[in-house]
Amino acid sequence: MKVVIPGGTGHLGRVLSRAWAGNGHEVVVLTRGEATAAPGIRHVRWDGRSAGPWTREVDGSDVVVNLAGRSVNCRYTRANLREMWNSRIDSARVVGGAIERAERPPRVWLQMSTATIYAHRHDAPNDETTGVLGGAEPGVPAYWSYSVDIARAWEREQEVAATPRTRKVALRTAMVMSREPGGAFEMLRRLTRLGLGGPVAGGAQYMSWIHEADLLRAIDFLIERDELSGPVNLAAPEPLPYRDFLRALRAAAGVPVGLPATRWMAALGAFVLRSDPELLLKSRFVVPGRLLDAGFEFGFPSWPAAAADLLHGPLRTVS
Repeated sequence: MKVVIPGGTGHLGRVLSRAWAGNGHEVVVLTRGEATAAPGIRHVRWDGRSAGPWTREVDGSDVVVNLAGRSVNCRYTRANLREMWNSRIDSARVVGGAIERAERPPRVWLQMSTATIYAHRHDAPNDETTGVLGGAEPGVPAYWSYSVDIARAWEREQEVAATPRTRKVALRTAMVMSREPGGAFEMLRRLTRLGLGGPVAGGAQYMSWIHEADLLRAIDFLIERDELSGPVNLAAPEPLPYRDFLRALRAAAGVPVGLPATRWMAALGAFVLRSDPELLLKSRFVVPGRLLDAGFEFGFPSWPAAAADLLHGPLRTVS
């Protein structure tokens, strides 16, 4: 099949494009900057905001996977939040327009979304049917709601696109745990080995995650299952409190001690790393209801086994 990946030069895009190219699929990555050539992967320029010659790649493709959007791993300044919003909304709108105008539109459009769309909660997990969408929850910083607003608007652009011949799926993705450099796991592994992998602000907030192998298999599953459309949670079925998540990572890494961090220490550390404490402090309690109901089987449903595999398991080609 031919897969077009707008915004595919980031962490997740590299994981997906290499896996599909390695399995013989034609992969086209749309990028705003220069990109390193890779076997089986073509890079085509676009600006993420307007139509252009790149739309010819969409016309006649089989699958579009839109990953475009500014990284959330940044300080949530007004300028960065505005760029996070514009880069997601503009790219989803222009991709939808290209599909609308295509003579031979793709059969499926997978639009990146985020598990952050759900409310900060500890009492019950969020699935696609009964989950509570976030907003102005009591007891959390007011600016956290902006991330939820971005996610809602991101999904809405896909919903309103007039693409009757293209099935649409919004990928509400949890934290992807991958060996690929530049991802969350690399940072967590480094902190753990430095003895800093202790609970943050008590560690009761939930961590939803997914192993890269299951992510790839789940996306292939969604491509093939014509009955699945709309929001789908891409998360392992066993989320756990952050303190337990880090305890399992320390055990897998053979690190006996992880220094805890208070809320203000997390804020200070995030400032130094030019990130935002929301990424550590928000409780993301998300489960993959629709995937499980459709019969998808996770290779790594629990974090201890996933952590051990990511640290010590064999390198694999995921198909």
